Amino acid sequence: MSFTISVDTGGTFTDVIVRDASGKQTIGKALTTHGRVFGGLSESIKAAAADLGLGFEQLLADTTLFIYGTTRATNAIVTRNVAKTAFLTTEGFPDILVLKEGGKLDGYDFTKSYPAPYIPRRRTFEVPERIDAEGKVVGALDQDAVRALLRQLGDRGFEAIGVCLLWSFINPEHELAIGALIEEVLPGIPYTLSHRLAPIIREYRRASATAIDASLKPLMQKHLFEFEQDIRAAGYKGQILVSTSFGGVMDLESVMQSPINMAKSGPSMAPVAGVTYSVAEGLGDNMIVADTGGTTFDVGLSRNGQLVYSRDTWLGGLWEGDLLGISSVDIRSIGAGGGSIAWIDDGGMLRVGPQSAGSEPGPACYGRGGQNPTTSDAACVLGYFDPDYFLGGRMKLDVAAARAAIAKVADPLGLSIEAAAWGIMRIATDHMVKAIHEITVQQGIDPRESTVVAGGGAAGMNIMAIAAELGSDSVVLPKVASALSASGMQFADIVTESTAPHFTSTLRFDREGVNAALARIEAELNRFRSQLENAGDAPWRIEFFAEARYLAQVWELDTPVSCDRFNGQADIDALTTSFHDLHERVFAVRDEESPVEIINWKGRLTVELSKKMDPSPKVDRFAAPTPDHNRTCYFGGDAAIDTPIFKPADLKTGMIISGPAIVEEPTTTLVVYPGMSAEISGAGNYILHTRAEQA
Repeated sequence: MSFTISVDTGGTFTDVIVRDASGKQTIGKALTTHGRVFGGLSESIKAAAADLGLGFEQLLADTTLFIYGTTRATNAIVTRNVAKTAFLTTEGFPDILVLKEGGKLDGYDFTKSYPAPYIPRRRTFEVPERIDAEGKVVGALDQDAVRALLRQLGDRGFEAIGVCLLWSFINPEHELAIGALIEEVLPGIPYTLSHRLAPIIREYRRASATAIDASLKPLMQKHLFEFEQDIRAAGYKGQILVSTSFGGVMDLESVMQSPINMAKSGPSMAPVAGVTYSVAEGLGDNMIVADTGGTTFDVGLSRNGQLVYSRDTWLGGLWEGDLLGISSVDIRSIGAGGGSIAWIDDGGMLRVGPQSAGSEPGPACYGRGGQNPTTSDAACVLGYFDPDYFLGGRMKLDVAAARAAIAKVADPLGLSIEAAAWGIMRIATDHMVKAIHEITVQQGIDPRESTVVAGGGAAGMNIMAIAAELGSDSVVLPKVASALSASGMQFADIVTESTAPHFTSTLRFDREGVNAALARIEAELNRFRSQLENAGDAPWRIEFFAEARYLAQVWELDTPVSCDRFNGQADIDALTTSFHDLHERVFAVRDEESPVEIINWKGRLTVELSKKMDPSPKVDRFAAPTPDHNRTCYFGGDAAIDTPIFKPADLKTGMIISGPAIVEEPTTTLVVYPGMSAEISGAGNYILHTRAEQA
């Protein structure tokens, strides 16, 4: 039998999904190793292999496709643990990265420093040249000055170079010349040219993307090389793909050339999984995915089965962090996960996150030396975890250590340990609800009208409490929820994008110029497709989008374009109507009297690789049987409740579990709160209800 393996290496756990030819998925999970990643990765694969009754080497030998995702790029960006990078820009404009887009949080609070640029100002270098907005050379490139600068950079030990010149996306002549000079003077030094990576209007976004991509190249190229080296040495001979921020996968070589596409690559797979499970369970294709890991809580969306994309992805916090600058699946992340640390502020208030205990040392209950109270410790104290069955019994929990950690916040607050633990869970839940409201409101979405798909190893702790706060009663917790992003890779296609800037307006629509831009996009995407291995006969499609806005607006919406060329007024009218509809849905405003402006055109290529999930079969519902055993749990206050505990072996499709109850899967724990219920779908997933259900 042949297998597909997908891996998501998170900040705390490394998740593996092994899918066989019939579509059955098997989970492997182990703590992430932060040195050479293959250590934790191989342990996860071994865990899945053991459940399949196979050896590690045999499983790899029988695997034809390996998909890899990692938070390594994201973590490197946030921590600035990247290569020593020089940023080259047009003379007279050295502060693009410093000024960003001109704002900061709490702009009138002078006690807060302006956020630091991604590349320090001292590593920004001005290049004598100038091209205007029409693409005309106003000032010639001083190649001798560039050569001298590059020699200086080499002497100072710079490891990468980002080049972002004004209006280079209109005329890339000078950027191309600098690229050739880098190869001449500093052969082997990786560099990024902005017009190739992000040919878009708005210089900070283009500059930020360029700086980030260049700084990641030495790190991620080395990381991916070592990963491929290790997995080949272990005996794997099949194809390797890497998940990307587009919500798809790409080959290793393409990702090495643009490693910025690996930022948020793991979380971007959760919406892919979410819409797959929501549709399979017959709950529609409007979906909110809530992925609770050990370090972060990630939220994503789908509308009418389509993922939501954005160029406004900030890493490290809105305005305070760095803008990714490329189109990516819209994922909002907050520091609220199983490892989020609880603490008391100077005003004596209980807080949770954003700091995380990670996997080293991890929560106190892990017994690895952690001392700080976390949400996982709170769940342990509340009785939600079986200390002898965590990770299916492969990891023992230290309840005494968890209680000692929670006591650090309970005692100053004058609370019992259980009451403090419940407070930690409630605060974490409130943070997560706020994150969901933020992304849904910005997209004009009522969460009550969408299915919530829960994922992540810590999702089961409080997803039903989150759903109750949202007012949603359509919640899916997949059987493989603890590895949702890794599962999403199993259903991902090859996805890439190409952008061409061309400003026009519906008042004077430049059909010739727009069609030329669309032709360039289509040619670039077809060139990419022609170079793919093992995908020559796969179905494919190209979708076009316009970044459009009303006259005098500042920001744009990605608007679907229904044609591949504009052949007449009917095509222009269709685009205009599409924008009006989208703007009304997102902002509840429709201004048909206003002209529509378009600044960028975008094409998205999708090459279908995956076999989609079959619909969940319909089954009769009936009450759950006698539980495996009972355990004392707490659901608010100090009152203990004798709570039924169910094992997966006890459950059959169609069963309804009434709360309070705990379901102990090997890699996640589902808490069914009092007055709520869960049922087992025909596919074995959990359909959750924030009300009691009867068989």
